Amino acid sequence: MKRIALIIEYDGTQYVGWQVQPNGLSIQQCLYDAFDKLIGVHPILHASGRTDSGVHARAQVAHFDTDCRIPPEKFSYALNTRLPEDIRVKSSFEVPSDFHSRFCVREKHYVYTVNNAPHASAFTRNTALHVHYPLDIERLNAAAKLFLGEHDFNAFRSSGGCTETTIRRIFVSEWTKHGDYLMYHVAGSGFLYNMVRIMTGTMIRIGQGFEDPEIISDALLNAERSYAGDTAPAHGLALWRVKYDLFDTDDITGRSFDIT
Repeated sequence: MKRIALIIEYDGTQYVGWQVQPNGLSIQQCLYDAFDKLIGVHPILHASGRTDSGVHARAQVAHFDTDCRIPPEKFSYALNTRLPEDIRVKSSFEVPSDFHSRFCVREKHYVYTVNNAPHASAFTRNTALHVHYPLDIERLNAAAKLFLGEHDFNAFRSSGGCTETTIRRIFVSEWTKHGDYLMYHVAGSGFLYNMVRIMTGTMIRIGQGFEDPEIISDALLNAERSYAGDTAPAHGLALWRVKYDLFDTDDITGRSFDIT
């Protein structure tokens, strides 16, 4: 029996999220269908984490066990011929039997993209949130810095998540500007349900000048959802990079974390 890791890229627009759901088509289900066509049965796929409906991924990591004779590196090619065009396996390779795509994660990186132009873009309408009101990147970064370190992020999670603790450590939290696009880069030990989207929604209000950065400090201190801002829409969010002791998805796919 071999354990195989997959690095998966997808546009989440048409899907109900990563996990199989009764109310629509998921990324996981599409992969199961591809496995069924390929080897007549689908192994259980364990992912680095669940992405919600409409959320994208440039480096979702999943693993499965198989005794199939297909070489590990060939699974990506074989699956891609059976997957929709908005889902692609960028790499497949064998990993040790004790590797787990979720429990072995060391750092997870997300990017939230905002199109801060007067008019929305026809090309990025599904991958960037359009905000026509000017955003001040200095205010955004003043707010972003307050998330760095270890905090109780209970104020920045939606109800419905299941977790033993709401304490998380953030290693990277910054905004960068690329023409009309502002991109929020955040990396941490783990994230709560809708945490990045609530952090982003709160900072957008600050960037517009409607709130002061100090509301983030208050929210972290009081740990109540009412202290934080709105939840930013899902379509601007992408799971960008996952780091393990064994490998870094950027090293395999050749992508830099910084977007230029």
